[in-house]
Amino acid sequence: MIKAIVNVSLKMGVLDSQGKAVHHALDSLNFSGVNDVRVGKQIILKLDTDDKSKAMSDVEKMCEDLLANTVIEDYEIELV
Repeated sequence: MIKAIVNVSLKMGVLDSQGKAVHHALDSLNFSGVNDVRVGKQIILKLDTDDKSKAMSDVEKMCEDLLANTVIEDYEIELV
């Protein structure tokens, strides 16, 4: 069994309104030194295979078809 961790985030240049709201809230709570905040999502999949090549291929297809909006989002895949 392989666990795939997919991190999805907005592409640079795409306005991240959630990130801006969190950044503002951190400023309001007097947390200094935070220059930027980007909010994304993490998806964890448990795959019934031991073939890392197949797992990576399958998860990439999942990201392209469903898990990420590739017009405005980037994704990274880690297999564990």
